[in-house]
Amino acid sequence: MIFRPRDYVTIMKLPGPDHPITIARNPRRVRVTFGGQVIADTTRALTLQEAGYARVQYLPRADAKMDLLKPTEHRTHCPYKGDASYFSIEAGGRTADNVVWSYEQPFPAMAEIQEYLAFYPNRVDKIEEI
Repeated sequence: MIFRPRDYVTIMKLPGPDHPITIARNPRRVRVTFGGQVIADTTRALTLQEAGYARVQYLPRADAKMDLLKPTEHRTHCPYKGDASYFSIEAGGRTADNVVWSYEQPFPAMAEIQEYLAFYPNRVDKIEEI
């Protein structure tokens, strides 16, 4: 049996002055389109700003067309947020693999983003803030 580090050790770091992370309600409507279809549309998005990275919109699963999202085997680990699961989008005759991610069980400091989805902006047609 081959063990990888995350098979037996969970690495968790807390946001702080050296790596700040803020989560705030976005007062605007956020809409994601792909393949000419609206994939998610919400007035309940959360904006996550992490250190020097671009801000990311997290949208509630309840406001997404989950039937157009297909879980994949791809996973990543963030020491601040936890383990991310990924989804592909199938819409309008097009498919994009691993374009959506979600933290199913985020670390306690990031619990607010549980049950939310984030989309790679360069892999969908558009993420609008209206």
